[in-house]
Amino acid sequence: AWGGAQPGGFDCSGLTSWAYQQAGKTIPRTSQQQAANGMPVAAPSLGDIVSFYAGATHVGIFSGNGNVIHAPQEGDVVKETPMNYMPVHNIVRY
Repeated sequence: AWGGAQPGGFDCSGLTSWAYQQAGKTIPRTSQQQAANGMPVAAPSLGDIVSFYAGATHVGIFSGNGNVIHAPQEGDVVKETPMNYMPVHNIVRY
C-alpha cells in the first residue's frame, strides 16, 4: 500500500523502517532518506538496505544469496526477489 508502514499494508520504505524498528533501530522513513543515510558499503551483508533505480525510488532488505525482501508495488505482497532483478542504486548499513 502506498505510504503504508504497518503489517496491514507496506510500501517499500515502510517495510524496511518497520522491520528495523522491530529490531530496536530507528531509520529514516523514505527510500531516498534511507539511501542517503547509514554507512555506504560495496557488498551487502544480511539486513543491509539496498536501494534501487536512479534517485533511490525503491528499497529492500538484503536477505542473503543475492536476494532482497521488499514490498514490490501497490496491490502486491511482500516477497523475496533476486537483487539483480532491479538496478541497484546503492547499499547502506545502519
